[in-house]
Amino acid sequence: MPKEYDIAVIGAGPGGYIAAIRAAQLGKTVACIEKWKNPAGALKLGGTCLNVGCIPSKALLASSEEFESASHHLAEHGVSVSDVKIDVAKMLARKDGIVEKMTRGIEYLFKKNKITWLKGHGKFVGKNDAGVQIEVSGEGETEVVTAKNVIIATGSRARHLPNVPVDNKIIADNEGALAFDSVPKRLAIIGAGVIGLELGSVWRRLGAEVTVLEASPQFLGAADDSLAKEAAKLFKKQGLDIHLSVKINEVKATGEGVTLAYADKDGNAKTLEADRMIVSAGRVPNTDNLGLGAIGLKANERGFIDVDDRCRTSVPNVYAIGDVVRGPMLAHKAEEEGVLVAELINEQESHIDYNCIPSVIYTDPEIAWVGKTEQQLKAEGREIKTGQFPFMANGRALGMAKSEGFVKMIADAKTDELLGVHIISANASDLIAEAVVAIEFKATSEDIGRICHPHPSLSEVIKEAALDVKKGALNK
Repeated sequence: MPKEYDIAVIGAGPGGYIAAIRAAQLGKTVACIEKWKNPAGALKLGGTCLNVGCIPSKALLASSEEFESASHHLAEHGVSVSDVKIDVAKMLARKDGIVEKMTRGIEYLFKKNKITWLKGHGKFVGKNDAGVQIEVSGEGETEVVTAKNVIIATGSRARHLPNVPVDNKIIADNEGALAFDSVPKRLAIIGAGVIGLELGSVWRRLGAEVTVLEASPQFLGAADDSLAKEAAKLFKKQGLDIHLSVKINEVKATGEGVTLAYADKDGNAKTLEADRMIVSAGRVPNTDNLGLGAIGLKANERGFIDVDDRCRTSVPNVYAIGDVVRGPMLAHKAEEEGVLVAELINEQESHIDYNCIPSVIYTDPEIAWVGKTEQQLKAEGREIKTGQFPFMANGRALGMAKSEGFVKMIADAKTDELLGVHIISANASDLIAEAVVAIEFKATSEDIGRICHPHPSLSEVIKEAALDVKKGALNK
């Protein structure tokens, strides 16, 4: 096995494995260092996203949507069912099967592209004229490899709270919440962010009484205010009990459940009893135990690695991407940065417009946006005009019995350039792609309004919202 490589990638999550594949496509010799083990003790590629994040959570969301549909919504289609039950073990097995298929797919791509998988923990130990030295330790063996270029792609982990003992059985983070062996009658969630809302939706659909406690006074603060207000209304209607401006005082776990003592928005002392709890208080970058100091690098006060707009660190030929650097902690953002760095190392021009990276929350309805929010643009003093169109006026949405939500478009008041597109609806994660292309290519609202969209389709709402920017919507 070679000990010297053109590029070594530390971490095989979406950013790392994509960087490794792109670099190999460009003719580089590539090693990817990954230590992840699944609960069975098997080493796996894919990082958090494929193993205990994006992929398994979406599998459970799909399964729980099917259960809720069969239990509550099929009747309006004229389909009668009775005695609907959920087999949690089978649902989890399906989820695990999808994860296994995806991770094996990455192994196949590594072999296809002749990428060396170094199985273990990567740690910097020094540098010399030949490159950067990385110690790889794992499976009882330790070796040192040298790379001319290094890409740090070690991702992030769940943020745990002081004095809140996570055992991933009674009190769980994202990993444990994906593997509950039964549906809790009462589920408490700390944090009303993406993970809290998605996993809360899964277990609510399956029968849990879900209470969400959020420290911020604002619900979905990163989203456009109109989307956040609509989402709060719909989630309340569904049964998610969301409390804002909450201060957690004490959490006590027993073998039977958990008790949360907290103060509400008015400072009143409250107690919440639950069978299980999910801690969804954000994520922190995995930058500890990397030996950064050995090459003259260090993490900042928040644990991130500082990089420039091309993901270059302060150390020549050392790059960092994904959750360990600035910007949103999104798998697709990490992938784009992986490609960027691989191409820069190959002396190709490459660029990312971070304003064109979409955000998605996979609740029901889904929430997606790209570009800037109305509140951001108003804070900048930008003159804007907006258009909005509801799915309740869309034939396809009505036929699907998915008519909740709307599309909102924001354009420059003078040039009509699209500045932001915000969607809350079924399939918003797919619909937002058109908006990403439009904003990337500096399209105007008129450009989108003049494009022919298929009828009947959900995408027609995008066209109507675009037309509504100039108050020319045809079905409003």
